[in-house]
Amino acid sequence: MSQTVATPAPPARDERLGRRSALARLLARPEMGALVGAIVIYIVFFIVAAPFREATSLSTVLYQSSTYGIVAVAVALLMIGGEFDLSAGVAVTSSALVASMFSYQFTANMWVGVVVSLVVALAIGFVNGYLVVKTAIPSFLVTLGTFFMLRGLNLAMTKQVTGNVATNDVSNIDGFGSAQNVFASQFTVGGVSIRITLLWWILFVAVATWVLLRTRVGNWIYAVGGSAPSSRAVGVPVNRVKIGLFMAVSFLCWFTGMHTLFAFNTVQSGLGVGNEFIYIVAAVVGGCLLTGGYGSAIGAAIGAFIFGMAQLGIVYAGWNPDWFYFFLGALLLGAILLNTYIRRRAEASR
Repeated sequence: MSQTVATPAPPARDERLGRRSALARLLARPEMGALVGAIVIYIVFFIVAAPFREATSLSTVLYQSSTYGIVAVAVALLMIGGEFDLSAGVAVTSSALVASMFSYQFTANMWVGVVVSLVVALAIGFVNGYLVVKTAIPSFLVTLGTFFMLRGLNLAMTKQVTGNVATNDVSNIDGFGSAQNVFASQFTVGGVSIRITLLWWILFVAVATWVLLRTRVGNWIYAVGGSAPSSRAVGVPVNRVKIGLFMAVSFLCWFTGMHTLFAFNTVQSGLGVGNEFIYIVAAVVGGCLLTGGYGSAIGAAIGAFIFGMAQLGIVYAGWNPDWFYFFLGALLLGAILLNTYIRRRAEASR
């Protein structure tokens, strides 16, 4: 007599082990809203502006984007960590002024001025971060004070040292050529001139992305931006992380300042005012939350590219450039709304 053996029922699937769809994971990326916006803006200018379709114009757009995007990378990391730096714009100019005037006045090799400028820049970042973590004063106010002090120092010291509002031409100083090769050279690809800042920009974005996604420091940055008290309770060195982020902003401000100096041989002391908002806009458009704990370096890079396209695309299209800042404000508002919508949809699909 045969017996029928009952087939055991498959175990119930634990919902906690369920995986989100590929689309849901894609939409959860902070840079998705910026990517959609970049594609739309590129298509619009490609249609309405004939010069925009040329390879040389794209090279110019990428160069313009890189000059903002390099600093925007560090600003994005700082915003993910829950802080702001409103002194970044004038800090770029300060770095260039220090390197230029030190080498010129002391007849020193340009690389000496570059190193001295780096030390000064890192010191500014350290002071900003130290004041924020030790006084608990919002970084908005601390760096606003730094902004005004640097703006005044840039103008006053330049006039005091050079007797003018700009530095002297440093192109004849020893070391200028090699420094220019590092910070402001260009090369040709297919007959199109490419600035080296584009390569540096890609490198900085790649390094920042690796740090955020593949290292313990990246986990700390997200944790600190999400909740500093909770992070401190589980052993995250909150103060060191925040100070390090401010110094990272200063480092890339210094780098951009060196590009400015070696691209133009001289520096106007009033440059940089207002650029801090461009860096923040690029980061926000790229998906960084103003409350911290969310964002990406890639998103900030896309945000800077959008800014470069808008700034030059309006000119190529023959539109009135007076409308640019209106467009920038509308872009910022639209990006915030789009990023919020995408993030909510992604969270709802989990």
